[in-house]
Amino acid sequence: MSIVRSLWWSARTAGEAPFDTAHLKVYYPAITTGSDHERLTGVFAPDPAAAPYPVVVFLSGVNVGQDSYRRFATALAETGFVVVTFDRVAELFGGLRGLTVGVDLDAARPDAYGTRPTCPTIGAILDALTELNSDGPLAGALDLDCIALGGHSAGGTVVLQSARFFPSVGAVFAWGAHTMVATMLGWPAGTVLPAQVNCPVLLGVGTNDGVINGSADRYGEDGDNRPDPVATTFAEALPPGDHLLAVIPEANHFGIADADPTAARAFLDGPGDVDALAPFARLTSAFLHAHLHDSATARTELADYVAAQVLRPHLAEHEQC
Repeated sequence: MSIVRSLWWSARTAGEAPFDTAHLKVYYPAITTGSDHERLTGVFAPDPAAAPYPVVVFLSGVNVGQDSYRRFATALAETGFVVVTFDRVAELFGGLRGLTVGVDLDAARPDAYGTRPTCPTIGAILDALTELNSDGPLAGALDLDCIALGGHSAGGTVVLQSARFFPSVGAVFAWGAHTMVATMLGWPAGTVLPAQVNCPVLLGVGTNDGVINGSADRYGEDGDNRPDPVATTFAEALPPGDHLLAVIPEANHFGIADADPTAARAFLDGPGDVDALAPFARLTSAFLHAHLHDSATARTELADYVAAQVLRPHLAEHEQC
């Protein structure tokens, strides 16, 4: 019987000890045999049926623990992916410490943007997965030439700013993320940076996203009178390509996560009248199968979602007016 299991790993990242380590949780399709090894260690072998598996590296929002995404990661792993989340405690800004994927702020300034990834941690995670794939329970089970980057909130933003610098990345997705940039980094108010992607992108957002709206002043904008930054990113920041936008009515910023009320900024969020986790996981799975597996079935499924107006296709610039 095939199930989803997980194991732990770690990666050395930038920063000074002890703030220089990412702790990874790796979800994978596993097979149960009833062996003594399973009973005594709790470690299950990867299901060989579809190995090696494409790998999804998922980047969290600021101060959002990776366990908040356990249900989302499991939902993707159930459909044939290895899904990697991680926690990394390091400097945020102004001397504060917290959970951060690791952002190179200088790489997001006007004189440097587009020359290197704004999240160098991605490279460290991929290096660690190479080690994990070479020995141990998951040896040979990861297809590291077939990578998707995903993210939520700020994690999604740095994915959009960094993906093209990693050649094995074949698809990108994000929930509640955009490329509007803070004025404190030297950009004019309302600037939407071009996404650094050269592969298909799926963006998702809920109509009750209070966190994005509550952050408008970072970008020199009025939260009461602005277009949705996610929709603006979709329309203006992406190069021509097979991109899709999912707008889920009455879902909020934490719609794909189990928010921790003691941390992060879920207190800014709008009502989550609709749980976006299951529908966005289904859309993401179909998107990844279409672009990482070139699945005709998945492409038909996406086309059906577009026809039903669940997904909005990306149009060339001259077609968007």
